[in-house]
Amino acid sequence: MELKSITLRHIKMDLLYPFTTSVGTEYDKDIILVEALDKNGLSGWGESVSIVQPMYNEETVHTNWHIMNDFLIPLLVNEPIIHPDEVIKRFEFVRGNFNAKAAIEGAVWDLFAKQQNLPLAKALGGVKDKIEVGVSVGIQESESKLLQQIEGYLREGYKRIKVKIKPEWDIKILRSIRKQFPDIQLMADANCAYTLDDLDHLRHLDEFNLTMIEQPLAHDDIIDHAKLQAKLVTPICLDESIHSAEDARKAIELGSCKIINLKIGRVGGLTESKKIHDICEKHNIPLWCGGMLEAGIGRAHNIAITSLANFTFPGDTAPSSHYWKRDIIEPEVEMKDGYIVIPDKPGIGYEPNLQVIDELTINQKTIHF
Repeated sequence: MELKSITLRHIKMDLLYPFTTSVGTEYDKDIILVEALDKNGLSGWGESVSIVQPMYNEETVHTNWHIMNDFLIPLLVNEPIIHPDEVIKRFEFVRGNFNAKAAIEGAVWDLFAKQQNLPLAKALGGVKDKIEVGVSVGIQESESKLLQQIEGYLREGYKRIKVKIKPEWDIKILRSIRKQFPDIQLMADANCAYTLDDLDHLRHLDEFNLTMIEQPLAHDDIIDHAKLQAKLVTPICLDESIHSAEDARKAIELGSCKIINLKIGRVGGLTESKKIHDICEKHNIPLWCGGMLEAGIGRAHNIAITSLANFTFPGDTAPSSHYWKRDIIEPEVEMKDGYIVIPDKPGIGYEPNLQVIDELTINQKTIHF
């Protein structure tokens, strides 16, 4: 795989609706798109999931640009790549910066799949032809508005409802949801809003028959989560704590969780995602694919990884129209009866809409090899 150039594009997209969690509210999304071009004119695309502020993790859009431009891309220049699995080895010199690494590696994977004339899902070892879709519901201004939103999403066919919770927006809200929707697949996402001091309070979650509670404790913890899981019937799902296959192994051995949420950007790319998938499958720990308000290119990568066998819960891979007035791909990601069909075209299976991308671009740079 002899690369000719890599182009970085910083774009900005307005969300259809504000999205609120325990750590803040997002109204728009800054995104870095990565295009890897080979000598024959084929191009692969990746997308950074970082945001402007270091709230979810330490990375931001601006640090991603710096790390990609000044450190990661130069590591690909000197010799060709035979297989995308090599990219993560090239990047070992740079600590952390998983979102930046994943964006470039994703572009290389897309290009590789196109060169092999394979859908990205098949190139990764996927076995599904469609995936179940869940939806994430942010913290609302009122309980009635939340219930109304959930009812609308269920009518649209979503297979699982995830609600954001935080102290004083948790037990009462979940009780109301369960009263109105007693049989839905329901999970709660805490985004690190609690501590072990809240143990007695969190035990009340067991009355709601939740599919899982996601990352209730600190973003870098697996020890206290093990203590909490031992006291809860409700399965704990780890998100922010898992950055690698080694993190997953340790969390499983400690009993810190019964489920893992995989985000490609959080773990540094598709190669590491596959490793985490295999470890979880070996230990009977189910996976699902989380969302980071991705535009179409990042969403397409999520669809591809979810095709692997051990992604057994519906992910946060809602269709384009759930987030954007106009997405940056053609066709846009669509859902029917709670499912997204996995594209059978080479690569990610969606074409970047260059006209739309150009209209949204704030900054652009091409690094020639």
